[in-house]
Amino acid sequence: MSSNNEDVSVNRPQWSRKIEFVLACIGSAVGLGNVWRFPYLCYSSGGGAFLIPYFITLIFCGFPLLYMELAIGQYTRKGPVGALTRICPILKGAGVATVVITFWLTTYYIVILAWALYYFIHSFGKDVPWKGCQNSWNKVTCYDPYHLHSSNNTIKMNGTLSPGDEYYRYKVLQMSSTINDVGSVRWELLFYGAVLWIVVYFCLWKSVKSAGKVVYITATFPYIVLLILVIRGCTLDGSKEGLLYFFKPKWSDLLKPEVWLKAAQQNFNSLGIAFGSLIAMSSYNNFHNDIIKDVFSVVILDAFTSIFAGTAIFSVLGYIAHTQQTDIDNVVAQGPGLVFSVYPEAISTMKMAPLWSILFFLMLLFLGIDSQFTMVEVIVTTIEDEFNYHFRKYVKRQEYLVMIVCALTFFVGVIYYTEGGIYFFTLVDYFAAGVSLMYIAFFEVIAVVWFYGGNRLSENIKEMTGKKAHLFFIVCWYGISPTFIVAIWIFSLTDLKGVRYGKHYVFPRWAEILGWCIAFLSIIPIPLGAVHAIYKADGNTLLQKIKRSFVSTIADKSTRKHLESRALSLRQTDDPVQAVLLNPEQT
Repeated sequence: MSSNNEDVSVNRPQWSRKIEFVLACIGSAVGLGNVWRFPYLCYSSGGGAFLIPYFITLIFCGFPLLYMELAIGQYTRKGPVGALTRICPILKGAGVATVVITFWLTTYYIVILAWALYYFIHSFGKDVPWKGCQNSWNKVTCYDPYHLHSSNNTIKMNGTLSPGDEYYRYKVLQMSSTINDVGSVRWELLFYGAVLWIVVYFCLWKSVKSAGKVVYITATFPYIVLLILVIRGCTLDGSKEGLLYFFKPKWSDLLKPEVWLKAAQQNFNSLGIAFGSLIAMSSYNNFHNDIIKDVFSVVILDAFTSIFAGTAIFSVLGYIAHTQQTDIDNVVAQGPGLVFSVYPEAISTMKMAPLWSILFFLMLLFLGIDSQFTMVEVIVTTIEDEFNYHFRKYVKRQEYLVMIVCALTFFVGVIYYTEGGIYFFTLVDYFAAGVSLMYIAFFEVIAVVWFYGGNRLSENIKEMTGKKAHLFFIVCWYGISPTFIVAIWIFSLTDLKGVRYGKHYVFPRWAEILGWCIAFLSIIPIPLGAVHAIYKADGNTLLQKIKRSFVSTIADKSTRKHLESRALSLRQTDDPVQAVLLNPEQT
């Protein structure tokens, strides 16, 4: 049984300042999902009524689990794999599963940033390039309501696309018509992706020492731009109607289980629960850091940013609907379509359109880059914690390990930069985390709270901060949070639908099978980890090995004091017989 002091190693780097850790957590939690996913979910799930299940699941599930993950990371001084291995060996696979999910996310999340960088660079001109239907990439389906407005012909025909949508599809992505047609590589996008990976590398090459300096900019600058966009959006004609769509409650939707499911998924995805990044970042904390203050800061800012971003987005969507003389239902889009076709379309009609475009896509870049490098940090931390001895034989420096991880992940993601890449992007986004996230979260909570012990974790928190966890958190850990997760997990399995791109393109059978294989790769570490833990456990019989694999390798406080006292006595005696009596394991 090992002492916790073993993990508080002088060789493990730490955040230079507490504020750097808080900003890194905020940067990881506050990302692109706050801008495109939350506003759409709020609109499609009851408007203002969606905020009720959102805040309920945030308070009783997201908040306690964020506290739990930061606590186990700080206490064990390990990444997600090392932390779960020490807490409950038989469920160490849950830690591995979080790393697998994070790996998939790192391969495609940065592609969104490559699109944003494309828009950002091409916004430097007299006007934004996606304006109008007279461009080389426009099809006969192009519909320009602003050009037709003078003739009062503003009714959009079925099957037509806006100039912003066509620019995104046929100029930026140059997308093929089906996933079966992968097409050629979009070299310009690939180049932007490579540039962004170089940026991620230099954010991490000195571990938290370099990342801690970067987050001062990446975690704060987006709020300045967001404030400017909110002020601008609220001054546009029609913004009031857009905000009413965003905030006006549709109370009947509260009775729909899928609304609660979406609220919980948004909390997990936004806060980063069960992705491993929170555990990894908190493992670099000072051992006596007061975690609860950090938890409050992250939760409040994440929720505030989601609502603030929704205000910016829907004020502009109201403006679009007003200009096109249509309903907001016809201009709202989910996912990348919201920020890469709908919002740019609105920007194209504003005065000083290039300026607003530059600010908007610069904000997206800053929002996304810190989320990206914190996810990469999970992989790097896991390798250093679990395979440090083997890698140090060949990779002598931290910089080389980060370089290898960044290069490998970049090459795995090359498929997303092809003409058919958007289909693979959609497939991995749907299956990699969405299908298996709650499954992994459930086993993580069970490992920490039921097998290791919520009360024991509370004692660990007291050891670090001087105060036990509040009774509210213990009640949530033991009962409310697991119940929420199981209910959401079961409903999500019964409500699974075939993956689509947009409203009409249905993926072929082979693509769905591939997607389920990707989801399976995120889930399979849990049973495999259990088998490995049982195999490695002490015991003469299978039953003894199974029982032993449930036992944490973390010594409690009294045991550690006894071990430290015995070690001190051993060092102070010169009598070899007495030394053996004090430490018989060394015979």
